[in-house]
Amino acid sequence: MNKDWRSGGFGLYVHWPFCEAKCPYCDFNSYVDSSVDTQIWEKSLISELDRNAKHTKGRILNSIFFGGGTPSLMPASLVEKLISRAFEHWTPANDIEITLEANPSSVEANKFLGFKTAGVNRISIGIQALNDSDLKKLGRLHSVDDAMRALEIANHNFNRVSFDLIYGRQNQSLPSWSSELKKALSLHSGHLSLYQLTIEPGTAFGYRAKAGKLSGMPNEDLSADMFEFTNTTCNAEGLNSYEISNFSSEGLESKHNLIYWMGGDYIGIGPGAHGRITVGDTRFATKTILAPYAWLNGVHLKSNGELSHEVLSKKDHANELIMMGLRLKTGVSRSRIETVAGKKFNLPADLIELGLLETSDDFIRATISGRALLNQLIQKLMF
Repeated sequence: MNKDWRSGGFGLYVHWPFCEAKCPYCDFNSYVDSSVDTQIWEKSLISELDRNAKHTKGRILNSIFFGGGTPSLMPASLVEKLISRAFEHWTPANDIEITLEANPSSVEANKFLGFKTAGVNRISIGIQALNDSDLKKLGRLHSVDDAMRALEIANHNFNRVSFDLIYGRQNQSLPSWSSELKKALSLHSGHLSLYQLTIEPGTAFGYRAKAGKLSGMPNEDLSADMFEFTNTTCNAEGLNSYEISNFSSEGLESKHNLIYWMGGDYIGIGPGAHGRITVGDTRFATKTILAPYAWLNGVHLKSNGELSHEVLSKKDHANELIMMGLRLKTGVSRSRIETVAGKKFNLPADLIELGLLETSDDFIRATISGRALLNQLIQKLMF
């Protein structure tokens, strides 16, 4: 029996695809809909949870993550029912992490107590910027004052609170980001997610960039300087850059995301959710139907919201370990890669000589210089 997944653990991801507005940089599977029938969604999500649980009986559940979209738009009662149902299928770990993503609007922040009562023990707030002008450019509906109030309410209700910021924004200089990061470091309670703005095809920003109408984006040198500055500054303030875009105090890392990065198993339910499940000796990659109402129809008519359920080859499994593991500061086990792939892993010596990779014991990891070029580095290492 293939037990490789145990290195990462086991989690449940629930995708709530609805938002109040579509942000211009967002390429997530999200939709604007003001007439959501939560009873139909409750029935369908529970049906999918039950179906997926059949092959994973007896497991310890390490995490649940409500993502989106904007899952803080969900009724707290629905969140509670999904958590309760998950606990019927799997034994929750003593230190189970249950995260819900939220936006800083007053309506959503006022629901935090309900989410806590439902069983959520970690909140991740999408603040994205700490000045009102850039929030508007990013299409956000909240103000900095809204964000501060949301953080205050979250910290009052939860022991574990994280928030996101995006840097490398239009017309953002290194000094302005330095000032913003300093403010973020005065506000955090143990975890920050700091993402460089990437322009994705199919987004509003993507269309503007293609038409030459997205001005003020940083060049490669400034982007690299911002990345290095972010890592150096956070580490100096006691926030370990444990993953390429995530920083935490010791013991406050995102357990759910570590399941992804460490090659664990996770069930994904809801429109567009992905999963990785090991059954016997076989690891499967699952993907659900993207469009919300097509997904509902699949669940209603076929008792199945999946778009695909494919065997993951040894090569693809090993490549995923490389791709995800190198995002971590600790890196990835060479012997684990070789065991999964069934062949020797050849590490190009020039990547070490160039200072992009380093090795110690059994682990291969990217240096700070290598992490700035991670996508190119991964391409050179994959089977």
